[in-house]
Amino acid sequence: MSGQISETPILITLSERLQRSVGERDLHRARLHLLDWIGCATAGAKEPAGQILRSQPVEQASGLAFIWGGLGNILEMDDVDKRALLHPGPCILPAALAMASVGSASGEDLLTAIVRGYEATIRLGRAVGSAHYAMWHSTGTCGAIGAAAASASLLKLDETQAAQAMALAVSQSAGLWHTRYDPASMGKQLHTAVAARAGFEAAELARAGFTGPLSILEGEQGFFAAMCKGADASDVMADFGGEWLIHEVSFKPWPACRHAHAVIDAALELREKIDVPQAGPITVRTYGDALKFCDKPDPKSVIEAKFSLQHAMAVCLVRGAPGMEDFSVEATQNEALSALRQRVRVEVGEDYETAYPARFGAEVSCGVQTVKAPDALGDPENPVSEAQLKDKARMLMREGEMSAQEIEETIAHIEQIENQASCAQLLTPLQEALS
Repeated sequence: MSGQISETPILITLSERLQRSVGERDLHRARLHLLDWIGCATAGAKEPAGQILRSQPVEQASGLAFIWGGLGNILEMDDVDKRALLHPGPCILPAALAMASVGSASGEDLLTAIVRGYEATIRLGRAVGSAHYAMWHSTGTCGAIGAAAASASLLKLDETQAAQAMALAVSQSAGLWHTRYDPASMGKQLHTAVAARAGFEAAELARAGFTGPLSILEGEQGFFAAMCKGADASDVMADFGGEWLIHEVSFKPWPACRHAHAVIDAALELREKIDVPQAGPITVRTYGDALKFCDKPDPKSVIEAKFSLQHAMAVCLVRGAPGMEDFSVEATQNEALSALRQRVRVEVGEDYETAYPARFGAEVSCGVQTVKAPDALGDPENPVSEAQLKDKARMLMREGEMSAQEIEETIAHIEQIENQASCAQLLTPLQEALS
């Protein structure tokens, strides 16, 4: 990267792009992501990390953005853009919902803001390059720009003010991957919480006239120069076609790291083809990052189980489709699962490494049987249905101790939210459940 600053800062160009029309199909897609996040957050709120976050005092709406920002990522079931290698929802949705809670936003305003926030985060995430992802937690580093864009949309900021908000948010970007080396660390959730709050506060400050460095992406000492070796800031404005990028985001059907999902899909099919107790060694072939993050043959904690290809494989072969309980500490100590994990060998498959990250694929083999899953369930190439998403949300809300009536009322309201003049009917019970 040359470090030269173009005549028009990239953030101004991005801000202009974010102002284009958001159609009914786009609003519908945003609604699905809203439902998915609410399920993830209500279940995450009951986990130890969620309880600690919810115990923190909230003196203003930015505190809501912070607390809610930590909840959606706890269970590793949040949405993901595979090309950007990040989770947009847990940073953008909390900021948007918190901003809607202090204004008079309509349902359509909220959904429009979500679409714009996803666009900003995904564009930055896809541009940062592999060297950035090797060290930085991209959800944290790229989440703040989307939180700012969504908040700016709800505040009706003009293009220059919105660019200022994004600049201020990017200047705070952080989140180191070393947090994953400590199984007790809750740092990933802190990253998403900080990104949500940073975006929220940046938009409020921009509205008041507080200015940021508009060339923060491409500048000589800016984001790309400091944190994205070998990447080009101009790629933030790459041509991905005319459609909003929210349509390319994947949903996660299984409560594990996304890098384990193709293995889960293949393992469930393999289960139907072999005699598991009598079968011999099992081989998993997938892309390198899946091994970097999820080669854990002997997990001891919930988070290690969620990031273990071997454990995911064992659960699928022994128990079938995995649920929340299959990644508990008790599950890691199960003798049958532990024994099967030792039979699993993982390696990089050249075809899958070449296709990644455009495709999150894997194959599993046992004896003469091989099953290939070139695209994980929930990716645009292998989508889940709206009915499946609702069932996932119901399951998570039950984990969050919502009653059957509360669950169905929440789903019904979200289904009609773009027709609501105010978000109040959704926000009031949400604040009660998550704060």
